[in-house]
Amino acid sequence: MTDKIDVQEVKLTAKDFKSDQDVRWCPGCGDYSILAQVQRTFPTLGKKKENFVWISGIGCSSRFPYYMDTYGFHSIHGRAPAIATGLKIAHPELDVWVATGDGDLMSIGGNHFIHACRKNVDIKLLLFNNQIYGLTKGQYSPTSERGKITKSSPYGSIDYPFNPISLALGSNATFVARTVDRDPKHLQQMIKRAAEHKGTAFIEIYQNCVIFNNGAFFSLTEKENRPEHTIVLEHGEPMIFGKNNDKGIILDGFEPKVVNLNDGKYTIADLIVHDEFEESPVRAFILSHMTNHPDLPTPFGVFRQVVIETYNEALERQIKEVTEKKGKGDLDELLFSGNTWEVA
Repeated sequence: MTDKIDVQEVKLTAKDFKSDQDVRWCPGCGDYSILAQVQRTFPTLGKKKENFVWISGIGCSSRFPYYMDTYGFHSIHGRAPAIATGLKIAHPELDVWVATGDGDLMSIGGNHFIHACRKNVDIKLLLFNNQIYGLTKGQYSPTSERGKITKSSPYGSIDYPFNPISLALGSNATFVARTVDRDPKHLQQMIKRAAEHKGTAFIEIYQNCVIFNNGAFFSLTEKENRPEHTIVLEHGEPMIFGKNNDKGIILDGFEPKVVNLNDGKYTIADLIVHDEFEESPVRAFILSHMTNHPDLPTPFGVFRQVVIETYNEALERQIKEVTEKKGKGDLDELLFSGNTWEVA
């Protein structure tokens, strides 16, 4: 007869996810907030610490794996999604996360990003978007606004910027959200929602670079400005915003427009009711183009979340089906089958 042994799982805290490395970001950088919220959220996910892995590319944000006491890999410029994909396929039991910046993911990494999204690989991508190249000292990035004066665009950038949310939706990502470094509570909510999603989860995080692009998002983050310039997306709720909750969003055809709820022309019943679980990405795509619009509030929250078969699940299913049909296979037989040549 064996004695029963009660094994109680160790309760993790934020401290358990802090590494022994000195955090080397500029004082006041928004990255500190992102790191703190990830460390506070991970213990609440109910998962083993050794199952978390962080993959990064190049840039200020890509120091992230050093500061998390988990497995991690500081990889090469733009290739984090590809490496994360390979890791998730090889070890589907792991929770694979990517920390990346707007230069890393939207420029050299753009191709890897869109294919990770379209394949629905079960990885989580956090985009630290400060609309500038920080590590290389302040050049304009793929998300910088037109006319941006930087060291590499002294007369103003003539590029049209990427809209990361639109790009993710256009690539059919199954979870797409936006948050900001200066709202810890909302940031934690979005991280947790991404963690719970099965499939590619993409979060754009507006992050302040105090040295090279300070204040880029102040109209969206400061207490006196935020209510009039932002709107929080909540599933099943009408799209209302404003300091006094007296403004709303309607659809005029495919065009979102702001209406005044106090002038008697419109009521709450006329407003768009947000549906993040809508199968079609069309409405979410329309909302994504409210970003940085002079006449519309910038949306924060979950734009879209749908559940479809992941790449990992499809691969496992296909291997199982083929194995049942054709047998396990023999590697030596494969290598020496078919046409062979002898070279004299």
